[in-house]
Amino acid sequence: MKRSASAAWQGGPKDGKGWISTESGALSETGYGFSTRFEGESGTNPEELIAAAHASCFAMALSGRLAAVQLTAESIAVKATVSLDKLDAGWTVTGIHLDVTAKIPGADAAVFTKAANDAKAGCPISRLLGASAKITMDAGLA
Repeated sequence: MKRSASAAWQGGPKDGKGWISTESGALSETGYGFSTRFEGESGTNPEELIAAAHASCFAMALSGRLAAVQLTAESIAVKATVSLDKLDAGWTVTGIHLDVTAKIPGADAAVFTKAANDAKAGCPISRLLGASAKITMDAGLA
């Protein structure tokens, strides 16, 4: 399986602008730039896209871990927060925190915690990001 996205950029790093598109069309020439990345202006940025990828991957992985123990979630809500810090080497993603809340009929806390930890360790985006950033998590049943 292969998935693709493309980006284009015009101008300098602070005054330029870029566009992101995905193969699926979910993003189509979506704008991004210095102000959306570092100054809080409305729009997307690479770190937000990483957070979205991690949150969605983790939610699917948790669903799979629960299915392995014959549980089905009524709902799983995941917020991924990416930390971008300026280090000596330059701007670096240094961590990702997952806030997870799930409603799972019949699940007890121990089974849920194991499934959540297994999903955190096993989802493909966690494995990708874990090589260079610390991944933390708070997870609880609703």
